[in-house]
Amino acid sequence: MKLSEIKNYLNNAESVNFELENGAKVPEHFHVTEVGVITKHFIDCGGVIRNEKVANFQLWDANDFDHRLKPQKLLNIIALSEKALGMEDLEIEVEYQAETIGKYDLGFNGTDFVLKNKQTACLAQDSCSIPADKLKVNISQVAASTNACCTPGGGCC
Repeated sequence: MKLSEIKNYLNNAESVNFELENGAKVPEHFHVTEVGVITKHFIDCGGVIRNEKVANFQLWDANDFDHRLKPQKLLNIIALSEKALGMEDLEIEVEYQAETIGKYDLGFNGTDFVLKNKQTACLAQDSCSIPADKLKVNISQVAASTNACCTPGGGCC
């Protein structure tokens, strides 16, 4: 989700709620402790130099039960970040504490923002000689189809 998309959702929202992909809710008393831009300049395993830039939100379970982040407050935080940091309309990455700090993509299910699990991947598969995924076959199914073909009069010989 891009920054412009979250702003559109917030303009029409009555509350700000986040949940994980597994349905677990981020406690409603969370705080957004950081909004920023993260730039990653790196070289992949194929030798290609890459640059990535994302808008970053950090959520924190604050144990502050008296305050709830309202949509307008989050819009104000985003506006300040855009002005102070020159933030572009970037994809949003969310940091949230689990066993360690987890990084998530952001989605929306019509009601709540969803912290979507991120996956690692090789960016240079054509250079790394990584074998393509092998076709997984159930041996009993192969045997059954072979037996059907290779019976007297089955036409396979």
